[in-house]
Amino acid sequence: MADVIIAESGSMRHRKARAAKVSDIAFKTVLAQGSSAIVQRRSGKVRRVSKSEPPLWSLAGGLLLFGDQGEDPTGVLENGKLMARALAAPLEEEPRLVLARSFCTQVIAACWFAAQRKYPDAWPLPNRFLAPHNSELDSPSDLDPPAALLAQTMGQTAARLDPITASYLIGVTYTAMLPDETRSRLGVYYTPPGLARRLLDMATVAGVDWTSCHVIDPACGGGAFLAPVAARIIAENPTFTPRRLVRAIGDRVRGLEIDPFASWASQVFLEMTLMDVCREAGERLSTVVEVSNSLLAGVPQGDFDLVIGNPPYGRVTLSSGVRERYGRSLYGHANLYGLFSDLAVQLTRPGGVIAYVTPTSFLAGEYFKALRGLLGRDAPPSNIDFVSVRKGVFEDALQETLLATYKRGRKHGSATVHFISPIDYERMEVEAAGKFVLPAPASEPWLIPRTADQEALIAVLEAMPHRLRDYGYAVSTGPLVWNRHKTQLAARPGTGTLPLIWAESVTADGMFVFRAEKKNHEPYFKPTNGDDWLISRRPCVLVQRTTAKEQARRLIAAELPKKFLSRHGAVVIENHLNMVRPINGNPRIPPRVLSAFLNTAIVDKAFRCLSGSVAVSAYELEALPLPAPELLDEVAELLRAGAGRDTIEMACARLYARRKQP
Repeated sequence: MADVIIAESGSMRHRKARAAKVSDIAFKTVLAQGSSAIVQRRSGKVRRVSKSEPPLWSLAGGLLLFGDQGEDPTGVLENGKLMARALAAPLEEEPRLVLARSFCTQVIAACWFAAQRKYPDAWPLPNRFLAPHNSELDSPSDLDPPAALLAQTMGQTAARLDPITASYLIGVTYTAMLPDETRSRLGVYYTPPGLARRLLDMATVAGVDWTSCHVIDPACGGGAFLAPVAARIIAENPTFTPRRLVRAIGDRVRGLEIDPFASWASQVFLEMTLMDVCREAGERLSTVVEVSNSLLAGVPQGDFDLVIGNPPYGRVTLSSGVRERYGRSLYGHANLYGLFSDLAVQLTRPGGVIAYVTPTSFLAGEYFKALRGLLGRDAPPSNIDFVSVRKGVFEDALQETLLATYKRGRKHGSATVHFISPIDYERMEVEAAGKFVLPAPASEPWLIPRTADQEALIAVLEAMPHRLRDYGYAVSTGPLVWNRHKTQLAARPGTGTLPLIWAESVTADGMFVFRAEKKNHEPYFKPTNGDDWLISRRPCVLVQRTTAKEQARRLIAAELPKKFLSRHGAVVIENHLNMVRPINGNPRIPPRVLSAFLNTAIVDKAFRCLSGSVAVSAYELEALPLPAPELLDEVAELLRAGAGRDTIEMACARLYARRKQP
């Protein structure tokens, strides 16, 4: 995304451009080798295995022995990936990128030719992305022999798998070898075959006609969707001749990808998937993948029946031109997957389908409210599948994810929801979780059941018009970003110091305990002139800002006690806490009552229906549907009477069992 991101120094841009140029030249030179077992690469130094490391000769040789026909090929490739990661890890960014591309090119080449052993002649690798000879590669260095052996073994082993599975396992080897900076900049996280297959099933239900559809993946990575799309077109058109199938796929399927290696890999694996059909037809697949930044490219708008993919994600800084182009879906910070979602709406014809794998953060985050409005207006959702776990679905990524289909021009109505639990990269369990309707306006956070038992709760929440402002509160983030004021932190109280309230002061059971126990945390802060904006002098309810769905509770709140404030006069609250503060005078609901209410299981459950990320944002708290303020009078009475937690829980649960709110 170098053309999109502009907040970089000139030297950084030059270094990245040179690294990309040299790496691409090295990669393209490898392709000119055809089936050669020698992979050329250009890097500063050839990495040698140190005496303290396990000898790669031994590891690669062991993998080669395991690669016989009796061993599970997926296990061989998983072990090979670990070895390849270890090989790349010590290198700096540029040589590591070159090695990742060179190594995986050799893996792909070995797979390509091994997969054609049943034919009398082997077709050469697709060479769409070859570049002219460049003098910078006059003296390239070779892959170390054990690395070449490892790549050859992995490729030959991958050829024993179906091309879609092989492409995924080779793709995650590539991402494991990439420099962290490159992977983050390009958003490289490949989709497991099981999720890709599920998304195609969802697209079919949404109305895609595989006998005639035109399909594009605008960020096609290693071809996680293009090859399954081609396989689906073949399966759904049994009367087509082989030649008609090959030409239909060449005419109707398109992929765009900014990474030249991933673009080429997509083309290779797509043709491998079609190899039997191409052989019967007696012709090769035309080039359907282009190296392109699709966010800036002039792709024909409204031409596609299906826009599918797993677009990259991550916050980016945009040029004024790009921000203007996607301005209708932007509010504040831009995220790559939000831009690709807007692009998908542009590319899809009326009645067409968008099928995307994305993070869940757009469902409720303030920065995505313009995107929610765009989707609700132009392409409302048909189905959303929530992935049950954050870890282990995408290699080396901890991300809450969903699969969604949207229909261009669809009238507002209910959409279905499912909860999917991956078993491995091929299999999953699917549980229906009900239906939901978009709010009015659609830019508001979307209330969606995350489990089957939440559909009834959603109906109650949709009937609740009250919010925290009706209780007399507004929410803001703790103002102190501590690492900008390191010199003002203090270990002991003294003249002019104030207590510094960290997130750990709000305990998991909803109590306030003044403490600073984590690394770099100090219990006191000394304001200087101009720091008055950091100081809090009024009672409030503190809510932790970062919690994960795996935790017992997402909402963890505690009252900042009046006695503590009276004793110290004021406090400073750190940025990992939300402050739920009275707007004017005495709020309708006392802080103690509000804190107890927010800490109940039913309110936590309601918040989970709204939240889309680990952040507990002020925006989401203020958007949370709540019972009428007077209904909490019973909770206040119970607290005054010293009622236990279970009694408070039951009283609050009854508030959400009432469908009609005053």
